[in-house]
Amino acid sequence: MLFIMELFIIIVFVLGYLGITLEHSLKVDKLIPSLLMMAFAWAGVSIGLNDFTSWFNSAAHELIDISGMSIEAKGDLMDETLLHHLGKTAEILIFLIGAMTIVEIIDHFHGFSAIKNFIRTNKKRTLLWIVSFLAFILSAIIDNLTATIVLITILRKLLSKSEDRIWFAGIIVVCANAGGAWSPIGDVTTTMLWMGGKVTAIKLMEYLLIPSLICMLIPTFVASFMKPFKGTFELPKEEVAANSKASLMLYLGLGMIVFVPIFKTIFELPPYVGMMLSLGVVALFAETISVRQFKMAYVGIVKKDKNPDYIQEKPAEKHESPTFRALTKIEMPSILFFLGILMTVAALESLGLVFNFGQSVQNSMHDDVFVILLGAGSAVIDNVPLVAASMGMFNVPVDDHIWQFIAYSAGTGGSMLIIGSAAGVVAMGMEKISFFWYLKNISWLALIGYLAGAGFYLLERVL
Repeated sequence: MLFIMELFIIIVFVLGYLGITLEHSLKVDKLIPSLLMMAFAWAGVSIGLNDFTSWFNSAAHELIDISGMSIEAKGDLMDETLLHHLGKTAEILIFLIGAMTIVEIIDHFHGFSAIKNFIRTNKKRTLLWIVSFLAFILSAIIDNLTATIVLITILRKLLSKSEDRIWFAGIIVVCANAGGAWSPIGDVTTTMLWMGGKVTAIKLMEYLLIPSLICMLIPTFVASFMKPFKGTFELPKEEVAANSKASLMLYLGLGMIVFVPIFKTIFELPPYVGMMLSLGVVALFAETISVRQFKMAYVGIVKKDKNPDYIQEKPAEKHESPTFRALTKIEMPSILFFLGILMTVAALESLGLVFNFGQSVQNSMHDDVFVILLGAGSAVIDNVPLVAASMGMFNVPVDDHIWQFIAYSAGTGGSMLIIGSAAGVVAMGMEKISFFWYLKNISWLALIGYLAGAGFYLLERVL
């Protein structure tokens, strides 16, 4: 019975991922198989609970023997584990919802026009290098997910054709993940290692900046010679010029996101608390500006006799909250998809399947080879539980090379598949990128960048 239930849960996981990869062929949104496999996986855990003899303690990162427990005690343990993983998952999702909402509020005030106005080129190759460096830098400051959202939003204002944008979006995913790997706040996994006392911010940046930069530069360089990035594009007419309010909301929004790790350092609270504070501040400014604009539009501040060419639009009958509007525009399907993925892997982790697999692989090969494979595995299985499991596999001091290499591999390895990172999942949702299109056109670029950066890091250690 034990083997049967473990096999059932693994089959559910495989079928669920197959449903995700065949999303466009099946005409079924990816969040549906994600949520279904989460429910079936935990149902399998519940059915076979009495037969399971070991359980993975996520807090201590070790397997515990539960063979002597009563069925009631095992039920309580499962409930506690579910709440633990749901809490950890909710921290990530609330953080992402806050960041997405801030970005949508900025966009409500046309704040990204301030960045778009700096891009005057109509050459695709030049635009490629600009967005690549922006993705690399922004992801290290805010995070790779938010940087991807920001840049794809800008691309939508520059490139009218979807078939052009998906190529740029694919490169943005690679560059954003590379940028997030060398910063303690750039990716969830690096933040986990930093908060877990495995790495320090200074050493992480010192040893991973150049490998991550190589991981970004090589794919961008190769892509710049590819046909989709040759030629020019037509610059769109400026619909809404960037004004002082747009610039204010842009700098305020991005500044409050950057403030999140500062808030965490000062008060030692989880990042999502700081993100909610940032969202509250941005929303307060947004509501104040919006209400004032509504009143000015209703009363009328420009008189026709002073400006005959001025045509005042009829003011809205009811004030529309920019915060509520932003909440309706965020990618909730991506949030639910992420929930399903994380909770499904949590079921596998709770039974010790992920931990046992990692231990067996580690015992059969060199640590560096294992970490390289871990990075490749993060393209299939979410890198958060992989890194969480790896944190209990090695008994080495802080800032040991293995922790830094895990940060690099887990952060950049996910670029090899569109579903391998939060940035990829969001790009997939925003631009409707299919799994197989990304696999055919972008994955090989991500692979050579990943291996080049990893090779430099290993060479750097030897020298």
